[in-house]
Amino acid sequence: MKFSRRYWITLSFFGVIALVLLWGEHKVHILGALPWLVLLLCPLMHIFMHGRHGGGHSGHQQGSEKEDHRE
Repeated sequence: MKFSRRYWITLSFFGVIALVLLWGEHKVHILGALPWLVLLLCPLMHIFMHGRHGGGHSGHQQGSEKEDHRE
């Protein structure tokens, strides 16, 4: 289903109006929740940023074996 450009402009216009009205009425609630959102963001970033560390250590192991080689 393809929408016209006029549809997206109208939808964007009403979206901006809704955001402005919500910001005006709920600014205190949104700003009060920011510290909690930052605390929630920390574990989420930890999960997603360190998620790929499990399988990529094969190159590092080979390098450490070469360094530990005794003559």
